[in-house]
Amino acid sequence: MAEHMDQRTLDETVTFTSDLIRIDTTNRGHGEGNERPAAEYVAERLADAGIEPTLLERAPGRTNVVARIPGSDPSADALLLHGHLDVVPAQAADWSVHPFSGEIRDGVVWGRGAIDMKNADAMVLALARSWARAGVRPRRDIVLAFTADEEDSADYGSGYLADHHPGLFEGCTEGISESGAFTFHAGGGLRLYPVAAGERGTAWLRLTAHGKAGHGSKVNKDNAVSRLAAAVARIGEHEWPVRLTPTVRAALTELAAACSLEEPDLDAPGFDVDGLLDKLGPAADLVQPTVRNSSNPTMLDAGYKVNVIPGSASASVDGRMLPGGEDEFHETLDRLTGPDVDWEFQHREVPLQASVDSPTYAAMREALEHFDPGAHVVPYCMSGGTDAKQFSRLGIAGYGFTPLRLPEGFDYQALFHGVDERVPVDALHFGVQVLDRTLLSL
Repeated sequence: MAEHMDQRTLDETVTFTSDLIRIDTTNRGHGEGNERPAAEYVAERLADAGIEPTLLERAPGRTNVVARIPGSDPSADALLLHGHLDVVPAQAADWSVHPFSGEIRDGVVWGRGAIDMKNADAMVLALARSWARAGVRPRRDIVLAFTADEEDSADYGSGYLADHHPGLFEGCTEGISESGAFTFHAGGGLRLYPVAAGERGTAWLRLTAHGKAGHGSKVNKDNAVSRLAAAVARIGEHEWPVRLTPTVRAALTELAAACSLEEPDLDAPGFDVDGLLDKLGPAADLVQPTVRNSSNPTMLDAGYKVNVIPGSASASVDGRMLPGGEDEFHETLDRLTGPDVDWEFQHREVPLQASVDSPTYAAMREALEHFDPGAHVVPYCMSGGTDAKQFSRLGIAGYGFTPLRLPEGFDYQALFHGVDERVPVDALHFGVQVLDRTLLSL
């Protein structure tokens, strides 16, 4: 433990996690949300430590907090630490404890946001206060951003900040945020810590088929529902080809080594990625969703009466694109929808890729291995997305790094947006120490 990592910092990490969970910041989409009470909580505790917060809103209640901790080397690039304050909805009847109780029971903090991602917000807040008390300065300027609206479009959060307040992030070249550096138990005592160094791009699509409206009893070869259904079936059945990005290539190579497999020749003719994934066992879950683009039909909307053929029909598709896979995705959707169905992006965000050979990634690896000597740190590409997409508009390369040491049987990934979301107290203690060591080594 670093000399200035006192018990107060560890305790505050837990307290802040619990307190933030108790502030209901549910994001119901379509602009409906209220992060302001949580933003004010964060801002008050930053100000109390002598760190000046700036509160920014695109709309009332949709509040973001940004602050800068000056580094000791003015010539060094700045580093962004960002976390979102909003959470997805939770139905209390489905939970063992109330999702906004923040209850601490048997060494575990319970509630919506315990994993996604008020735990990380709490770590950053507690660590910033710890540095201020001890007079510690990082080498690089550290910009803290606590954002609204990540769980929907980010239009009120990171997108708004990047587009309208870019000066607050001046000098930032890299960013650190959620969904990486957690313990992934791969069987046989193997503990993996996947650090995110990439994200697939978001491609939420709206399909529309037009045809000739008419009576349901008549022959109709211009049936919009039939045209749409055929296109949706083609999309759902399509097998996307394997496309290995640099991040995924590094992940496969390092996972094979961690699992004591022969080093794979990823460039060999006919290389069978699915065969390698089978050999990796549980560890395959870290890369299986990111060796291809994907397109999953999710919604259908057509008609208003059983004996009336509607003149149009529509559907929604959740598409995800690998870095470098955007053109292929577009061309494939044109082919699968065919001439009778139009499609457009409802929401689109770029895929991301960050270097796994950078000093920042090396520092993350070293800190994890320091506090868990049995750790196997591996890179991976996230199948979904984070606020790193919006901050990439400012030239900021994003990493997913919220360190947590988790016990075997703790299904971390299932708790994202799941029931009974929770985080162990000792995982929070581990995380804030790893984060501290990482940031002060940069």
